[in-house]
Amino acid sequence: MTARILSLAVAALLGALSLKAQWNVNPPDAVLPDWRAGVPRVIHPDSSLTRLYERAWDIAAGRVRRGPDGMVASPYLDENCYDDQIWIWDACFMVMFSKYAPDIFPGKETLLNLYAPIHDGAPSPLRIHWRDNPPLFAWIERLNYTFTGDTAHIDGILRDKRYLQRHYEWFNNLVTGERNEAVSPNAIAIGVVRDNKGEIIGFKWNPWASGMDNTTRGHLHGGWKNMLWVDAICQQALAAENIAKLCVLRGLTDEAAKWRREYDRLRDVINARYWDETDGFYYDIDADSGEPCRVMTTASYWAMAAGVPDSIRAARMVSRLRQPDVFGGEHPWNSLSRRDEGYDSITGEYWRGGIWLPQVYMGTKALERYGYKELADSLARQIVEMQARVYDNYEPHTIWECYNPNADGPSTEYGQVCRQEFCGWSALGPISLMIENLLGFRDADALTRTLTWDLDHDNGRHGIERLRFGDITTSLLYDPATGTVTVTSDAPYTLRLNGRDYAVKAGTAVISPA
Repeated sequence: MTARILSLAVAALLGALSLKAQWNVNPPDAVLPDWRAGVPRVIHPDSSLTRLYERAWDIAAGRVRRGPDGMVASPYLDENCYDDQIWIWDACFMVMFSKYAPDIFPGKETLLNLYAPIHDGAPSPLRIHWRDNPPLFAWIERLNYTFTGDTAHIDGILRDKRYLQRHYEWFNNLVTGERNEAVSPNAIAIGVVRDNKGEIIGFKWNPWASGMDNTTRGHLHGGWKNMLWVDAICQQALAAENIAKLCVLRGLTDEAAKWRREYDRLRDVINARYWDETDGFYYDIDADSGEPCRVMTTASYWAMAAGVPDSIRAARMVSRLRQPDVFGGEHPWNSLSRRDEGYDSITGEYWRGGIWLPQVYMGTKALERYGYKELADSLARQIVEMQARVYDNYEPHTIWECYNPNADGPSTEYGQVCRQEFCGWSALGPISLMIENLLGFRDADALTRTLTWDLDHDNGRHGIERLRFGDITTSLLYDPATGTVTVTSDAPYTLRLNGRDYAVKAGTAVISPA
């Protein structure tokens, strides 16, 4: 038995070493370049927003860590919670801002520190806080791939190691209470529920594994222990859809069809079981009766992120974001409806109303998916401007883990102010939403060499310098005095400017938008 354990440990170690070589991870003594010259520079007439943008990168730079010996990938991004632990969904969302400077901020490398210990048994000095945290890998990897065009990385995790497919199946076969102390301090919380044909119809979970620690979800049905969580099944649907999309992009046609069928099956299950026609909302459901657990949270917008509702149902979901007493108002995207009896009207008390940037970012992408771009931009602007006011006016002047939905300031956790210097996923506002929604650089696709810019002529002089996607680095500036756009690029690409395509060549050109 001892020899068997030693053999497995050696195999895991060799696998980790092989993985390091495969992904060309920086050696422990590598010196990172100056991050200031490697990130995009944003131009916007509101100096408070550009100041917050720069501060977010500054804080994030302090979260680039060199882990202790034995890590699969070092350096990596630390979310600023516990030095000896990492989180799945924190790491995933950090990729969505670090992609703007991937040579400096190791977003995708951070994910390798999760894949290899979970699926290859690779030893790691960092433990994964909840192994059954939201399964977002495939969605994040697909978004990152289309932006960076990093084919070597995506082939490594899709073709060679098959981490995305393996994680999907692993999540579907977890056993509640199973432990792995070498990998995680927490026992598995997820519990798979199947119908009489053996098909998965949902997942039991707990608040901490779901990421919504002190949520009131399920309280109307005696608690969350006998509840099927709508976000869990929607996130698995999103994973299946994005694995299919990646398979198409990498020429795995037959496998793509298989994953598309799986996605279609889950979409049908969610629409049949989790939609409440009375309220026009996707809810968690009682595992025994199938009755909706009518607690409205932003977790339900994972259904839209996954493309589950038709346009009619989506419109009913969206209507809640326009209602100040639900998810709208001066401080939108509160995590719990203001109508709910569990809503905290003082600080939002963490997940009892607190505003969380990962939920805001997910919801913004969900709105864009269904064509609600104007609303997505408007809500994003409210959130980033709120973050800027808090940074300027609240002491200490910093970026917070989550925000108060009732006033400008941080939220609280168990009555104490939440974590500060949190970049971490809270950088999604000042960086990602700033670039994508406030400046309008909606989509940068390295695979098609296309940059989509929804330019707002009323936004004053604005633009971006050193925006890199794929092998293209470009700068764009709108001058309201002349009504022209100046574009500089080191390589050709297509600029889709307010719906019209322009062929950008290497060099500098001036465009007069129609």
